[in-house]
Amino acid sequence: MDQGSGGGPHRARGRLGAPSCGARAPGAPWARFSAWLECVCVVTFDLELGQALELVYPSDFQLTDKEKSSICYLSFPDSHSGCLGDTQFSFRIRQCGGQRRPWHTDDRHCDSGAPVSLQREPAHYFGYVYFRQVKDSSVKRGYFQKSLVLVSRLPFVRLFQALLSLVAPEYFDKLAPCLEAVCSEVDQWPAPVPGQTLNLPVMGVVLQVHIPSSADKPESGPPKQCSHKNLLPAPVVLTSVHELDLFRCFRPVLAHVQLLWELMLLGEPLLVLAPSPAVSSEMVLALTSCLQPLKFCCDYRPYFTVHDSEFKEFTTRTQAPPSVVLGVTNPFFIKTLQHWPHVLRIGEPKMPGDLPKQVKLKKPSRLKTLDTKPGLYTAYTTYLHRDKALLRRLLKGLQKKRPSDMQTAVLRRHLLELTQSFIIPLEHYMASLMPLQKSITPWKTPPQIHPFRQDDFLRSLEHSGPQLTCLIKGDWLGLYRRFFKSPHFDGWYRQRHKEMAQKLEALHLEAICEANIEIWMKDKSEVEVVDLVLKLRERLVRAQGHQLPVKEATLKRARLYIETVIGSLPKDLQVVLCPP
Repeated sequence: MDQGSGGGPHRARGRLGAPSCGARAPGAPWARFSAWLECVCVVTFDLELGQALELVYPSDFQLTDKEKSSICYLSFPDSHSGCLGDTQFSFRIRQCGGQRRPWHTDDRHCDSGAPVSLQREPAHYFGYVYFRQVKDSSVKRGYFQKSLVLVSRLPFVRLFQALLSLVAPEYFDKLAPCLEAVCSEVDQWPAPVPGQTLNLPVMGVVLQVHIPSSADKPESGPPKQCSHKNLLPAPVVLTSVHELDLFRCFRPVLAHVQLLWELMLLGEPLLVLAPSPAVSSEMVLALTSCLQPLKFCCDYRPYFTVHDSEFKEFTTRTQAPPSVVLGVTNPFFIKTLQHWPHVLRIGEPKMPGDLPKQVKLKKPSRLKTLDTKPGLYTAYTTYLHRDKALLRRLLKGLQKKRPSDMQTAVLRRHLLELTQSFIIPLEHYMASLMPLQKSITPWKTPPQIHPFRQDDFLRSLEHSGPQLTCLIKGDWLGLYRRFFKSPHFDGWYRQRHKEMAQKLEALHLEAICEANIEIWMKDKSEVEVVDLVLKLRERLVRAQGHQLPVKEATLKRARLYIETVIGSLPKDLQVVLCPP
């Protein structure tokens, strides 16, 4: 695609109204819509302006100029892709400035039950794009070029691609009225509560989806479909809201899946150069999903261009390359990012059937020309031995013409077991750092979580290491040592430490509620009693906001305790603590 010359993308006025200025007020319309999407954008190509933001809906959703510019440039394939017809892909951009819409209690509730890898992005937006470029003699340049973009904080790529495939073709024919009707339908959808199977009506079709929960057991294949005998029309069942066809994405790199898994685990910088935004974005999303259930804590951009506001930050040579997975289509990046340690160059996708030619491992020194051949350019040596049985199993599946979803299940199960084998020893050691429950007493500050000592953990591997659950041999100790320096260890440790601290706080609250508070109050000063009231209230607020794992019976008892304690105080203090 041509990139607009001049000062950057512009905003054109569309049928649905005013520029996107001003935040949505609490309690305003579109609350249910906001549980799924931030906004819907339409980007068009203007001969004079270049990419132009034609429409933002709802029209009062606030986007900064930098965000508008990023959405415009990332919604069109660049001139090296040559995409004709309809193309779907995705991108991810950094939110500029602070939070602009109220963080609803429902949002926090949904996140608290979701796997950490699928929780809302507080500082980034996902953009899901449906781009159309077709010949049109009525247009000055001879082509109709337009993108419909769904902007969300949810990483539900499969769901939003399915939604776009229903909505975008209709929108390109009928324009604004169709889009307004679709947004109104989304505004009637139930909230995406983890663990629930939902029926989502849109444009005469019902999409049936299961919202993943942290309580779900990992599936070795597609989940069973729910009964829908009473639904008319019969729903379109999506087997996942977020999982891509991993086998199709990884077809050219199956021989190097384990190497790529290690690069992702260690937070290594990786440039993915692909022939189109669709291939680029799917490969990056497939790579970042390799570590599930571990949360991917590094930055990643499924599709990235030279016009991105972070271009200078990611391409600087004054410091080490950042921990980011970058998906691009412009060969210019090969020259610009020659100093990056790992570059994956993918060729044009081949038709389904036999296994395509696998990209070869090549030395980074061979990255010198813009017409670099497909390959994985890296000097990295894996810590673990390659599991040759996996490749044999996948090849056998190809020979037997096994469906792609079954091949994906084999590949996903392998990666899941590899990640779990690596993480389980860390989980066991972390659990041993939790103070014993008998050491938690009601009227003393809860004991501290013991510090994580890397040497102690490494010594524990002799008896409880990954060799107990994984047949793959190699230098596991070296892999753990390198992992300790990665953003993923930091992210995992912070999350686990936070959960353990919340559990300690919840156990302390339970201990207080099980104690005899009247005996405790007998010899306490008013200051100590008031302090207890304030602390109990603070914990009640945190527990009710789904930040503490506390039973409802404990919450009721805590409220009763607060009433009892306040009732024992002088009237003037009661008025202060419970104003009329």
